[in-house]
Amino acid sequence: MAQRSWSRYPRRTFYLFVGPWAVGFLLLTAAPLVYAFATSLTNFDGSSPRWRWVGLRNYVELLGDEYAWAALLRTIGYTAIVVPLSVAGSLGLAVLLNRRLKAVGLWRTVFYLPSVVPVVATAIMWKLVLNRDAGVLNAILEVVGVDAITWLVDPMAFYALIVLTLWGLGGGMVIMLAALQGVPRELEDAARVDGAGRWKAFRHVTVPLISPVLYFQVVTGIIATLQIVVQPLLLAETNSISIVGQVPESTHLYMVQVWEEFFLNNRFGYGSAMLWVFFVIILTFTLLVQRSSRWWVHYEVNSDADR
Repeated sequence: MAQRSWSRYPRRTFYLFVGPWAVGFLLLTAAPLVYAFATSLTNFDGSSPRWRWVGLRNYVELLGDEYAWAALLRTIGYTAIVVPLSVAGSLGLAVLLNRRLKAVGLWRTVFYLPSVVPVVATAIMWKLVLNRDAGVLNAILEVVGVDAITWLVDPMAFYALIVLTLWGLGGGMVIMLAALQGVPRELEDAARVDGAGRWKAFRHVTVPLISPVLYFQVVTGIIATLQIVVQPLLLAETNSISIVGQVPESTHLYMVQVWEEFFLNNRFGYGSAMLWVFFVIILTFTLLVQRSSRWWVHYEVNSDADR
């Protein structure tokens, strides 16, 4: 009997390959989303079987929650600062390390290493560095005659969180470096021959060619930064019996408020409502960036909409 070829069964082959992903999506993504939405319509506290259906009451309460909206505004402000600095910093490092330097591989590794350190370890390390009494940073400042600064409380806690976030620019740097190395050298040389300086050649030739990568970095940066939660919790000053302390007001971001509703107030229904509203907000920001991309993102081939 002749051996049957998989090409004779394209539909079976398709379902064979897509099946594991579909099962994982249904069990690990779709089902939790549906469960979270159903929970947002109840007063479930996480453990008690005595919960009841409350409809849209959690969403109505959220509309009047001043603390949640203040946390959201702080989160948006934090994102508006961190994302541009992160993208610009990653691009700047990539430009510097895209040159022919001695031991360039070593320098690239040094700048990339912080991005692979686990976020918990990074937060704890920076908490030790920024400690008021025994921190390395204050010890250096005292040498030059500057009094010790309390970095982990307001108002400096906000800036400490920004520094901690920007410390891991290496991941974005690697992506930017790959994009820069894909720019044809002859295009930059042609611009220089036509009289363009180094900055004009970079702005009008290099940046448009790597704009899809910049777009990717902006979108992923917005999504990740809006959802930040571990760093503010671990940077908060604690006592000897707690790993998470009182989060300063300046770093009390939206996801920190969600965490408190879930694990401190045991309001799983209200916390789920906060997450669903936040999902809509993040989706809105993402769509706005996607909508604006038609004016500043340039592709090597025209999209179907432009044909």
